[in-house]
Amino acid sequence: MLTYELCSEEEIQSISFKESLSCLKWAYEQYGDKIVYACSFGAESIVLLHLISKINPSAKITFIDTNLHFKETYEIIEQVKKQYPDFQINFIHTNLSLEEQRKLYGDKLWEVNPNKCCQLRKIEPLKQELQKYKAWVSGMRRSQSETRATIKYINIDHKFKIIKICPLIHWTWDEIWMYIKYHGLPYNKLHDQGYPSIGCEVCTKEVEGEGESRAGRWLNHQKTECGLHIEGD
Repeated sequence: MLTYELCSEEEIQSISFKESLSCLKWAYEQYGDKIVYACSFGAESIVLLHLISKINPSAKITFIDTNLHFKETYEIIEQVKKQYPDFQINFIHTNLSLEEQRKLYGDKLWEVNPNKCCQLRKIEPLKQELQKYKAWVSGMRRSQSETRATIKYINIDHKFKIIKICPLIHWTWDEIWMYIKYHGLPYNKLHDQGYPSIGCEVCTKEVEGEGESRAGRWLNHQKTECGLHIEGD
């Protein structure tokens, strides 16, 4: 088994895949019940869930519930549960309530210090959850942003000290939607209302016209990532 402790960049470079499905098949054969998909239930997630269902219909799926998501996000999760009843979908969250966060850090931490808010409500819960596993799956694509342009199918994730699998690295935004439409897959209806990327409601805004897939996130800050995919503490 390829693990964080027992692998090198050279070893990872020696493994190649022709397409996403073969990457996923390798991952689930390699890690068995020690791999989890950290799912946001956005457009890329809908594609990945469909692909994963072909490989492992009872795969483990984790959703980071910040208690700040759109109601439409919870609605699509319920639709996904009905479509893939054998998926093991688990909600994880911080033990810090929004009221406790307000008392400790002041009102609207997501506006004053969004990095801290993401650290508390997303990064720390996922860090704790990933300690149970040897690998995790992500829907990252190279064309999403400059910070994601060099990701590989298999990555050594130094932030969480785990192997990160990214099956969709070569997919374009148009290809994501072609796949969703072709297979008639359910998706978050906010995508039809000008939201290409959907995170917490307080940090996600509507985008006019054809926005990039990460557009609309943290518009008033020099920030395009919540921190889950940025190396370092």
